[in-house]
Amino acid sequence: MRDAKITRKTRETDIAIELNLDGSGKADIATGIGFFDHMLEGFTRHGFFDLKCKVKGDLQVDGHHTVEDTGIALGSAIKEALGDKVGIRRYGYFILPMDEVLVLCAVDLSGRPYLRFEHSFKAPMVGALDTELVHEFFYALSYSAGMNLHIKVLESGNAHHEIEAMFKAFAKALDMAVSYDERVEGVLSTKGTL
Repeated sequence: MRDAKITRKTRETDIAIELNLDGSGKADIATGIGFFDHMLEGFTRHGFFDLKCKVKGDLQVDGHHTVEDTGIALGSAIKEALGDKVGIRRYGYFILPMDEVLVLCAVDLSGRPYLRFEHSFKAPMVGALDTELVHEFFYALSYSAGMNLHIKVLESGNAHHEIEAMFKAFAKALDMAVSYDERVEGVLSTKGTL
């Protein structure tokens, strides 16, 4: 079982995450931001992960700490669950349509963090989620997981659709990257380590 339990407690947030990379898509999410919960549930279902995520954040300030720190904790859980990365594909990619929107996501579980996020939202909010925080979430996640992550909106439209397509495309790309390939001996790197 490739799983992890992560807790992160600061003066701004209190987070408990349980992640199983080899799950069946079961989600138990409560961040205090309804639309963010919906996105994490979509990530879980479409990546066939199991995820429990409980967050108490300083939402009386705004959603920034809640979303960013959840990204940090989830990235840490992904990194821990992957362990030595022996036998995995390492790379994953997906182009996901959602009505009028089309989003590309590519992942490299290289151990070298980097985020390329190509999109600016026209709407400032979707539900109670500040759309600027979508970038913050993926930035925090990519750096704490040590992954190279590219997200690009190829066709834009409704902000709800754009964000949902990003989370689902990421789920599909990550699912591919963490999957095993019987041809891989050790890790997929000429360096011998990831």
